[in-house]
Amino acid sequence: MSLAADETTGGTVAPSGTTAPEPATGLWAQAGRWRGVGVAVGILALTRLGQLVMLLWLGAFADDRVGLRGRLLVWDAGWFLRVAVRGYPHGYTYGDAGQLEGNELAFFPLYPMLIRGLSALGLEPPTAAIAVSWAASVGAAIALHLLGTSLYGRRAGWALVAICCSAPVSVVLSMAYSESLFLALVAGMLVAAHRRVWWVAGLLGLGAALTRPTGVAAALALAVAALLEVRRPDARRRWMPVTAAVVALAGVPAYLGWVGLRVGDATAWFRIQTAGWGTSFDYGESTVAFVGRTLSSGDGWVPVSVALLLLVALAAAGISLAGRPWLPLAVYGFVAMVLVYGQAGFYHSKPRLLLPVLLTLLPAVIAAARARPRVAVLAITAWAAFGLWYGAYLVVVWPYTL
Repeated sequence: MSLAADETTGGTVAPSGTTAPEPATGLWAQAGRWRGVGVAVGILALTRLGQLVMLLWLGAFADDRVGLRGRLLVWDAGWFLRVAVRGYPHGYTYGDAGQLEGNELAFFPLYPMLIRGLSALGLEPPTAAIAVSWAASVGAAIALHLLGTSLYGRRAGWALVAICCSAPVSVVLSMAYSESLFLALVAGMLVAAHRRVWWVAGLLGLGAALTRPTGVAAALALAVAALLEVRRPDARRRWMPVTAAVVALAGVPAYLGWVGLRVGDATAWFRIQTAGWGTSFDYGESTVAFVGRTLSSGDGWVPVSVALLLLVALAAAGISLAGRPWLPLAVYGFVAMVLVYGQAGFYHSKPRLLLPVLLTLLPAVIAAARARPRVAVLAITAWAAFGLWYGAYLVVVWPYTL
């Protein structure tokens, strides 16, 4: 990627395969201070308002009694709420025929812990779950803006917020799901690592690792950032990035180990995932089979759209990697995509799992940051109209879980 002027900061976008020099001003000033952050939160608010309008509009034709609030609490939300209210089971769960079933141990603990903490202040657990998700969405918008600004300039920060928060299946940012929390933690960790605030990066990386299993990708990205730091000839306090990486890397193994000890089987988490959701790592065999089967003879536009989204996301990630983005971001995106594409499971959940990857959004973000403002706004508005409608359709009309 060649050097390109960044009109909003007066600086330049460094070649993405290199480490940009330290800016003359701090990130807060580059991001526009309170006004810049306020714009990012305002963009998020517009996408969430548009999402709720889409849900209400499609719900008016659904002729059921679920209601808007009920739609924000479906599917995985019920699992998180059971963990928050009842805690985790002490072992496997079996069906009437004696078959192993999925249970709450499949769900990582940080999000339900926050629900329980907010419930202790007097909120009903469902309300607390939605509140945590919405508050985390605000944190995600701020972190995304800071990340985009730190890497490519202020306009890129705003574009990253708009494109990510209106992407297909971004509806989960309004639901009692853990994606908004995970997105906030990952983006915040990457910002902290890029600015070399290692204690913050380590804590946020640990939080991401205790929120979703793909937190392992975030932890590996932080380890790469730490390695880059300790190799700098002028680096000081090399123990700080190393410690941050170790803390983040401990998160996923700690939870999987705890589940194993609780059940009495070291492979318990993996067995529960497979039994409940058909999730297992098959090196992408099932994903390739789904895409090939669907595009050759698939019936139904939703499966076809999911197959196309998977191909488009893969192509966008390839374009991003060809542009040599900041290495930790590239590592996080690559590993996360390997985990999503490489596992078997519900195919219609894969676009949701890709939402926090970020690598797939970089080409559009950089293009929007360089385009004329009017062109960028029109393009992102068209993207948002489709993405927000698509997510609402999957929640209101599509009968299967996301």
